[in-house]
Parts: sequence; structure tokens; C-alpha cells
Amino acid sequence: MKHMMMPHYMFRTYDEITPEFLLSLGAKAVLSDVDNTLAPYEQPEPDERLTAWIKSLSDAGITIAFISNNERERIELFNRTLGVPAYWKSGKPFKRSLLRAMEELGTDKENTVMLGDQLLTDAWAGNAAGLKVIIVPPIKDKLNWFFRFKRWLEKGTVKKFKKKQGITW
Repeated sequence: MKHMMMPHYMFRTYDEITPEFLLSLGAKAVLSDVDNTLAPYEQPEPDERLTAWIKSLSDAGITIAFISNNERERIELFNRTLGVPAYWKSGKPFKRSLLRAMEELGTDKENTVMLGDQLLTDAWAGNAAGLKVIIVPPIKDKLNWFFRFKRWLEKGTVKKFKKKQGITW
């Protein structure tokens, strides 16, 4: 059985994940975390770089939806100019919101990927839903004890994955 925190792929940043790569996986949809995956917590709205990346996905026929554990107000503000499907207080690592998003997007586990920065929430939820999981390092990690502890728990899995894949960064 696959380790629930183990990603399938790891990239340095979200925009290294090209539409061509996603299409090679058969992806029609990306379910993405927001905070620390696409933007730091304190960035209220998407920047031009993120907007361009999402447009490149859309131009390739790939839909993106936000799956966040954050509050409704945060996600609605962040999504105001983009208008993509968005799910807040999603309860990751549980897969319920991912399954709901795929149903509403008309996709399934064969053509949907999960993108996030946390193994204990994003990777776990994606694996539980049977999706290909792509992880990026956090853009700007929170420094409170809870997040430091979670990152400590994830450290061994990240190291093992990088070694197995020959990733040196």
C-alpha cells in the first residue's frame, strides 16, 4: 500500500508544472491548495504570475479548483478576480471535498491531480481520493509550533522521495 503522505511528483514552484506535463498525465483538472502553494498566507489576491499560470492551464483545457482548509472569507477574496470553483474549510486530509469537486467538475480520479504544499493534508487527501499528487515546497511557512511540528513529521517523507527521484534541490 502506498504511504498516504508520499507524493507522485515534486516541483520547486507551481508554475514549473506546465500544461504539457499535466496533459501527459491525462489531467483535465487540478485541485489545488491556495495558501503556501500558490501564494503566501498574507497575499490577499492572486498576482500576475499566478493569473498567467491559471490562464495557461485554461488555454490547454485544464480546469483548476481551489481546495482549502482556510476560511470562506480568505478564499472568496483570493478567488474574486479568478472565479474558479472554490471549496473552503475543506477538511483535508479527508477526501470529501475532493470528491465533491470532481463530481461538480465532471472529472474523476483518472483525470484529476491534487496540488499542494503539505503532505499531512494535501498529499494525504489526494492519495485517499486516488489522485496523482504533486507537492511543492511551501512558499513562506508559518513559524508557529503546530506548523513546525507538521513540517518535522513530513521531513523524512520528503527526503525519501527526493532521494528516490534523484532530486537535489
